[in-house]
Amino acid sequence: MIVGAAVVRDGALLAQQRAWPADHAGQWELPGGRVEPGETEGVALYRECQEELDVDIIVGGRVGPDVALPGGKVLRIYAASLLSGEPRAVEHKALRWLTPDDLTDVDWLPADRELLPDLRLLLARPS
Repeated sequence: MIVGAAVVRDGALLAQQRAWPADHAGQWELPGGRVEPGETEGVALYRECQEELDVDIIVGGRVGPDVALPGGKVLRIYAASLLSGEPRAVEHKALRWLTPDDLTDVDWLPADRELLPDLRLLLARPS
């Protein structure tokens, strides 16, 4: 299972630009990663955001459907908000806050691209 965080602040979604592997470098994705043995999805997402962004988050509800990934893995996205820290690109090339109008301005990884309608709906919710 791969979990991702749809971190929203002030009506914008946090995206990060991959530095590797070479075939995906430069593409954009939501923060997150693999659920390790013994972890819940929420704990994994919290850990991944600490590692990738140097922030603490509050994990909220699910966003969109599960997305099938190569190799039989599944991507599951959760809404999230910042608890402490200011996001910084620890393992990625860049970070960007995207408004609903900006969502199609970046080259998303295919799995994340599938969730754009759901992410747009998340951004349309009152905060």
